[in-house]
Amino acid sequence: QVQLVESGGGLVQVGDSLRLSCAASGRTFSRYYMGWFRQAPGKEREFVAAISWSGGATDYADSVKGRFTISRANARNMVYLQMNSLRPEDTGVYYCAASASWKRDDYDYWGQGTQVTVSS
Repeated sequence: QVQLVESGGGLVQVGDSLRLSCAASGRTFSRYYMGWFRQAPGKEREFVAAISWSGGATDYADSVKGRFTISRANARNMVYLQMNSLRPEDTGVYYCAASASWKRDDYDYWGQGTQVTVSS
């Protein structure tokens, strides 16, 4: 089992950058694919990015490609989401998640979320 705690959210301006962190507990962290999702007010939760066990493979939603970068540090049980060139439509609660598969809709464990607000 994996427990996840996100941090790093906040209020920023359009064009700013922000780095989200996700601290994971559990000895088997390195065996999980890790992902970031977000939920905007009044909308369903959506996939943002994912990273493989080793970090050698990544996957991004089209809306964030070229602006966001997912990374992980298995030795520290950490996952990160570097967000650059932020836009108002990036506003939402961001969730870290862990999965035993590479499917975007098959995540088993979730954090409590961290709020990101991009002001214009």
